[in-house]
Amino acid sequence: MADEKSNVAKGLLIGFLAGGVIGAILGLLYAPKSGRELRLDIKRKATDLAEDAGEFIRVAKTKGAGFVQQEKSRSEQVVSETKEKAEHILGDAERMLSDIRERAGSEGSRLKNAFRAGVDAYKTEKNKDVS
Repeated sequence: MADEKSNVAKGLLIGFLAGGVIGAILGLLYAPKSGRELRLDIKRKATDLAEDAGEFIRVAKTKGAGFVQQEKSRSEQVVSETKEKAEHILGDAERMLSDIRERAGSEGSRLKNAFRAGVDAYKTEKNKDVS
């Protein structure tokens, strides 16, 4: 739907421009001037149109370059923010992993101590039964 509106707008713009050029040419051709004056007028109009087109192209290039630079800056900012977030997430993950390792280490030593205590208690009870 947006494409249709865009195409209609382009068609109207082209139609207005073509109508303006044709009207200017017809106005020059039907003007009460000699052939030499008419050719000079046509040459001047063609030169003016070429200058206007050149100015339009220069402005379009300037705006296009500005747009490209702006979008490049935005993309660099997004990449930078994404890197920062990724580093933050990796730091959090490393802290969690370190915490898990510490807990596992302390649980492991507690388990070893409990096992040793159980073995010692067994040996003590076994020695009592033998005596």
